[in-house]
Amino acid sequence: MNLQNTLSNHIKQAVLTTYEVTLESIEFQATRKEFAGDITAVIFPMLRHIKGNPVQIGETIGNYLVKNVDEVKDFNVVKGFLNIEISDVYYLNFFASIKENDAYGFVSQKTEDKAVMVEYSSPNTNKPLHLGHIRNNLLGYSVAEILKASGKKVYKTQIINDRGIHICKSMLAWMRFGNNETPESTGLKGDKLVGNYYVKFDQEYKKEIQDLISRGSSEDDAKKNAPILLEAQNMLRKWEADDTDTVALWKTMNGWVYNGFDITYKNLGVDFDTLYYESDTYLLGKEFVSEGLKSGVFFKEKDGSVWCDLTDEGLDKKIVLRSDGTAVYMTQDIGTAIQRIKDHPNVGGMVYTVGNEQDYHFKVLFLILKKLGFDWAKNLYHLSYGMVDLPSGKMKSREGTVVDADDLIIEMATTAEDISKELGKLDGYTEEEKKKLYKIIGLGALKYYILKVDPKKRILFDPKESIDFQGNTGPFIQYTYARIQSILRKANFNLAETSDINGLELHDKEKALIKQLELFPEAIQHAAEQHSPALIANYTYDLVKEFNSFYQNVPILGTNNDNEKVFRVQLSKTVASTIKNAFRVLGIDVPERM
Repeated sequence: MNLQNTLSNHIKQAVLTTYEVTLESIEFQATRKEFAGDITAVIFPMLRHIKGNPVQIGETIGNYLVKNVDEVKDFNVVKGFLNIEISDVYYLNFFASIKENDAYGFVSQKTEDKAVMVEYSSPNTNKPLHLGHIRNNLLGYSVAEILKASGKKVYKTQIINDRGIHICKSMLAWMRFGNNETPESTGLKGDKLVGNYYVKFDQEYKKEIQDLISRGSSEDDAKKNAPILLEAQNMLRKWEADDTDTVALWKTMNGWVYNGFDITYKNLGVDFDTLYYESDTYLLGKEFVSEGLKSGVFFKEKDGSVWCDLTDEGLDKKIVLRSDGTAVYMTQDIGTAIQRIKDHPNVGGMVYTVGNEQDYHFKVLFLILKKLGFDWAKNLYHLSYGMVDLPSGKMKSREGTVVDADDLIIEMATTAEDISKELGKLDGYTEEEKKKLYKIIGLGALKYYILKVDPKKRILFDPKESIDFQGNTGPFIQYTYARIQSILRKANFNLAETSDINGLELHDKEKALIKQLELFPEAIQHAAEQHSPALIANYTYDLVKEFNSFYQNVPILGTNNDNEKVFRVQLSKTVASTIKNAFRVLGIDVPERM
């Protein structure tokens, strides 16, 4: 039980004993710096239940706490605020309970809870991953790790969009202009090779549109009737008819892309437990449309199309089956969600990591699944996120103006190398050690810059700003971790050694640091509830700021008191362990030296 819960229970007891009133909850806030105290109980909300002067009520409760609660040393009341001073013994005992716990903050899996499935990445197989995919992957992976740390069983998954007209465009362009080139013959990653032909299709398509317009077609007609587009549409029909040659080419080119994706995922440090493919799932859901028609969830129009009326929920009518009987994306998503629960019966909810342009789609999907009677539909969550912009503007895949994920990862490591050389602190490193360090710093900068922002907000990504060694950045936090490792190496005693903490008087900076450490388990739980890695990123930054203030104001190895020295080294070690745990759920590595 943390301090806030302990005090809450005692304050409720004080109010019950003194005023014969039962309070549901107590409101706390941080004590303002100009007043003595570690935590403040707000009296004003109690006035709805207790009649009297808020200062007198605060004094009464404060005297009760000092008399009955060992952890409370003193108090003062300012207007309606009860500022409570906590004894050093409480903080020392708390620290003793966590200092040897390398998994501090993480909860063991609660076997009684249903598992959660987190979907992220879910790319198209017609182009390589880009900066937008990076935010998606980092968010989804981190939320999955945070949910795990909070005690949940988690499955990481993606649905790979491996069919449709966009795939056929790359295939057709390769057939026309590829001269049978392969990733092996070109030295290109497979996803990049296929992506080049997606861009090539668009170039040829635009040429044909202009040609048709010059011969008298309207722009709309030209866009619909460009020969290369008609041929791509015909290729899609062949694929759906299971044409042998078309399917063979589709499998070959998708295989190239998957190999390329695997390399990017490995370099980015993300993984998956299960994979779903749109080619396997696009027909799913039709059977549930039939059932929904029988139960009245759906209705049929005169043309034979099937719809769901959501106007009573403040939405509109949504088509779930075309008049020709073919499925739409909504049908597919209904079927895929149901299939996932069939495949993993212990899953009780899902998190979909998808950009905010799909907000409406997921509102509709979740509502339809509820109307179909699936109890787990109430536990579906759309992890909606804003787009990533660059100083140069918006990215466009078909025009080839995207920031390629692989190129960005390399660029981040190169920028880290340039800055590290300027700082000149890598004496004694081998070239291999330097390269590993540059990658850790570069990736850490990229991940932290993206994850520290609330998912719903749009990001303007500036690689150089992200890799600054000062301020709220990944490298700044990594540097603090490495600084602590240096202290631990210099400490000339066994870290398991215990100090006699009885009677140890805490410096204000030590107390502030322990108070920040105490918040970590709560930060994990809040981040899990809100599906927000930003809460962990910014918690870690606050912890690092507290440590650096402690480091600058309190001698660690320089103190002459052996008990103080052992305690401060162990405190530093626990801070480092907490930084490592926090960065672990963000998918960020920490270097032992920097």
